[in-house]
Amino acid sequence: MSLIRKLKMTKMVHNNKLPSCFGRLDTVFPKGKDGLRETPEKCLLCFHKTECLKVALQATDGLRAREELVDRAYASGIMSFLERWSQKKELRRRIEAKTKG
Repeated sequence: MSLIRKLKMTKMVHNNKLPSCFGRLDTVFPKGKDGLRETPEKCLLCFHKTECLKVALQATDGLRAREELVDRAYASGIMSFLERWSQKKELRRRIEAKTKG
């Protein structure tokens, strides 16, 4: 069951209405000037911030953002080549599954 459907079923969404920006990664977790992602001030005040970010990160763009994290971890020496390869393979599999289905 999708997270949005769960939210609607548990009435966590006020009046069953979501903001138009809900789940849009470039809106709720955009890249800053330094290339790192950060949450805008207006999102920190939103009632839906946690669920919104979860939905955004589960979408295709969110999976691509996770690929960025894996690449940065590898470049900084935190992650080995094999670990990077494994995680990127899994992320790409999930991206392909979302784009096909």
